Amino acid sequence: MAISKRAVRVRNVLIGGDEPCICAPVVGADAGQVLEETRQISAKKPHLIEWRADFFQAIHDEQQVAATAREMRAIAGDIPILFTVRSELEGGRPISLTEEEKLRLFETVCQSGAIDLLDYELAHEPYVPAVRQLTRCYGVRLVLSYHNFDCTPSKEELVAKMRQAEQHGADIAKVAVMPTSRQDVLALLQATEEARQGLEIPLITMSMGGLGAITRLVGGLFGSAVTFAVGQQSSAPGQIPIEEVRDVLSVIMKYSQ
Repeated sequence: MAISKRAVRVRNVLIGGDEPCICAPVVGADAGQVLEETRQISAKKPHLIEWRADFFQAIHDEQQVAATAREMRAIAGDIPILFTVRSELEGGRPISLTEEEKLRLFETVCQSGAIDLLDYELAHEPYVPAVRQLTRCYGVRLVLSYHNFDCTPSKEELVAKMRQAEQHGADIAKVAVMPTSRQDVLALLQATEEARQGLEIPLITMSMGGLGAITRLVGGLFGSAVTFAVGQQSSAPGQIPIEEVRDVLSVIMKYSQ
């Protein structure tokens, strides 16, 4: 894997280093489920854990979210935690939080000291500067992401989205798109390679669904620094169990040096 010009170190994990990192999602509906998933996933030793808090039924209770995050931190130890809230339009769960309410939630969770990275959608561009400011205030890394669950835009548009994330001050740029053909899968990989050469931040890219599953395994060869794998439950279409991803990556990295 080609190293980004500015790899990002989070705790003991280097994102954008020699090999792609594996991130496993937690999608529990309540604190008990979230913590049990965190225990089981931590035992599998992924590089990162993502808490998809849009699955959390008490997401409107900032203090409960922060308290659960702190308990996750105690369980995860030194494994970095990525905090993500997605709306239904972004491939997440139906939630009624306004963007202003999300910002207040983000600040409470960042202030807790429990999370290391925060994912936010580029689609909410007017709010990005405020999110960037609060993450910097609390020393949290910002992932600015673009999701398209309907199709795969052109290679040029995908590169532009990643460049837009960098211009907005992202620590990491993320793109996830839905393919309708093998050509779409190739476009995603080509965009990743082109953005890797032109940007100075690490990238996370994937083509979703069964058709795009190959990108979760070979994306690192083109510049994708993180792949999402199933620890307990899937959070997006096309995710592969962490054990299988780890086995395949070990073979790919061994023979691609």
